[in-house]
Order: sequence, then C-alpha cells, then structure tokens
Amino acid sequence: MAILAPIFHLLSALVIIIILSWPWPPTNANVEGDALYAMRRAAKDPKNVLESWDPTLVDPCTWFHVTCDSDNRVTRLDLGNANLTGSLVSELGKLERLQYLELYMNNLVGPIPKELGGLKSLVSLDLYHNNLTGNIPPSLSKLSNLKFLRLNGNRLSGKIPRELTKLGNLKILDVSNNDLCGTIPTLGSFAKLSEESFKNNPRLEGPELMGFVRYDVGGSCK
Repeated sequence: MAILAPIFHLLSALVIIIILSWPWPPTNANVEGDALYAMRRAAKDPKNVLESWDPTLVDPCTWFHVTCDSDNRVTRLDLGNANLTGSLVSELGKLERLQYLELYMNNLVGPIPKELGGLKSLVSLDLYHNNLTGNIPPSLSKLSNLKFLRLNGNRLSGKIPRELTKLGNLKILDVSNNDLCGTIPTLGSFAKLSEESFKNNPRLEGPELMGFVRYDVGGSCK
C-alpha cells in the first residue's frame, strides 16, 4: 500500500492538470448560446428558420442566421423577414460583441427590452415593420457605436428619449409610422436628421426648437 500511495498521488495530479489544460468550451459561448436559445423558446417559427438552433452544441456559431468572430463570439443575427412571431427577450442584451441585430419585417410583439442597451458593440438595430409596443428605451443611448436605428412601422408610443441625442455615431434614425408623442429633439446627432425620420406619428409635435414647443410639454404623452 505504501508503494501505491505515491502512484495514486501522481495520477491525481495528472488528472488535475488535464482538467485545467483541457480546451473546454468557453463560458461566453455558452452564455450567448443560452441567450439565443431563450429567443427561440419565446418565438413561434412557422418556417422553421431556427431549426438548426441546437442548445446541445458547444456554441451557436454553427447555427443558421448567426455569424461569429474568430473568438466564437456572436457578431450578427440575421433574421429579417423570417415570419417570426413572439416577443424580444431580455437575454439578447448578453451578446456583448453583437454588431448587427436584424429582426425587421416579422410579427414580433411587446416592448423593446431595456437590456438591449447593453449591446456595447452594436452598429445596426433594425426592428422595423413589426408590432412592437411600449416606449423606446432610454437605455439605447448607451449604444455608443450605433449608426443605424430603424424602429419604423411598429406601434411604439411615448416620447422620443432625449438621451438618444448623445449617440454621436448615429447616421440613420427612422421612427416613422408609430404612435410617438411629445416633441422632436434637435440636439446632438438629431440636428442632422430630416423630418422624414419622424413622419406619420400623429401625436408628435416639433421639432423642439422650431415650433416653440418645450420638450416636456404635454403630460398626456404616454
């Protein structure tokens, strides 16, 4: 037994070394796969475009409509015009390297999750032509890399968050054809936007500094 003891300790040490050095799936990939699978569970998918989204795989980079970088981190989600119904899930905010979130021309309902403000790498957020409701989350102002924000053709209501004027890289904004109210901010990145970006919101007034209407006027704006 005395002879076996050193051998046992040596084998134990080898097992520990193997466990520590084994190329286990990265935690980030599992988190991102879980986030995307949460979206699949929340959606109805009559065309089976999400059929390849198998949660038992190491990461979601082999799933259709998902693009990853060299680190196997999700950078694009391309599900425009996919005939999806259901709601957006807050877990999407965990996709820290996501640059393009393309979910336009579906039948998505419910609010835009405030957690999308955590997508710090996001360049394009395209949610146009759905049936989304509720307010535009002020948290979207945290998307410092955002260039394209298209929310037109939904049923969004409430004021346009003034915080969005801080989006210094914003090139295109379209919130037309909603039920927004209040006035149109004109500061910061909004200064170069045309009124076409805001058309067909019957309760929307402004622009803020041109129509002699203060931004905070109208307590009924919800």
